[in-house]
Amino acid sequence: MTSNHDTWLTSLIGQTVVVDLDESYLIIGTLRAADDKHLSFTEADVHDHHEANCTKEVYLLESLQLGVRFNRKQVAIPRSRMLAISRLEDIVQ
Repeated sequence: MTSNHDTWLTSLIGQTVVVDLDESYLIIGTLRAADDKHLSFTEADVHDHHEANCTKEVYLLESLQLGVRFNRKQVAIPRSRMLAISRLEDIVQ
C-alpha cells in the first residue's frame, strides 16, 4: 500500500527538484526514482551551502534563473537524510 507521502513524492519523478538535507547540503536535480530508502537523481548539483559565497536562497534563485549547474550525472541519497523537497520552479522569487 502506498502512503499519501509516497504518492506525492512519486508525482515529482521526472521533474527538477530541490532537496534540503539534514546537514549543510542541497541537491538540485531531476528526480529519477524514489523508494523506501533512497532518492535517485540525474544531472544533479550536490551543493554545500556553507562553502558558498551566497546564501542558500540566493543560490536557489540563481539556479532557477540560470539553470542547474550539475556536478553529478547520477547520484542517490538516503531518504532518511531528506528534510524537505520541492520543485525548483516552486521557489519563491
